Parts: sequence; C-alpha cells; structure tokens
Amino acid sequence: MLVKTIVDEDFTNYKKPSMVIGMPRCTFKCDKECGRQVCQNMPLATAPDIDVDIDDIIRRYLNNSLTQAVVFGGLEGFDTPNELFSFIYRFREYSDDDIVIYTGYTEDELSQEMRMLSVFRNIVVKFGRFIPGQQPHYDEVLGVNLASNNQYAEKIS
Repeated sequence: MLVKTIVDEDFTNYKKPSMVIGMPRCTFKCDKECGRQVCQNMPLATAPDIDVDIDDIIRRYLNNSLTQAVVFGGLEGFDTPNELFSFIYRFREYSDDDIVIYTGYTEDELSQEMRMLSVFRNIVVKFGRFIPGQQPHYDEVLGVNLASNNQYAEKIS
C-alpha cells in the first residue's frame, strides 16, 4: 500500500486516539476551486511515497494499546480508492474499530463510494473542500474543529 506517512498515535483528528495514514495522491480540488494554493497538506504531496504492507500497518495498529481508530487524512483517500478499500476490507478481518476518512469531496460526488462503505461497520467520513476565510466550527461526529462551514462528518455505517 502506498502512503505518504503513518502516525501511530494522534489525538487531534478524531475524538478517539488514532493511527493516521496519509494517502499518496490528491487532485488538489480545493486549490483549483479557490484559484490559489490553500492546501495545508501541500508539503506532504512532495514527500516520497512509502510502500508498506497492509498487514504490517494493521499489526502496528493492533499492537498499540492506545489507538481506538484509524484516520485517513493528509492527501485524498478517494483519489487512490483501491488502496483505501483494500485496507478497509483487510482491517475489518481483525477489528471493528472506527475508520475515519477525511475527504475534500462532497457527499454527492461520492455516492457510489458511500454505498460501498455502507457494508462496513463504524465508518465515518468528513466531507467538504477547504474554503479560506471561514470560521472554524466544532463537528460533533469527529469531536474536533473543522476549518470551513461546508465541512462536516457523518457516520456512514
């Protein structure tokens, strides 16, 4: 599985202690819509890809007694759907812990993917592109502040 980064313990992206997996690709749709570079993850885009075995990632997660969720953040998980879904299928063989997917896409843009995710338990998706100049707001589902008014999370299943 290609990733940009793995953070074994994170306490900022979800209300539960999480492993964060930074995905390797993004179309930078937020930048394109704003007409300027606004992505906070741009430095991650230039980092080298890391090829890690999915089972090794899962083993790392399961061997950590603190983590209670996996968060896909950083770049765009839905821009590498095969890797995202391969991880989810495999992870569900071992754990029903929450899987959180941060995306800049809207719910309408991901209707097929949401149907596919609905067969799994405990999937949370954060929707919406970053729009500069908006006030952060607290999202009850994630338990964290999100940067733009159009961003929100939903428990898919």
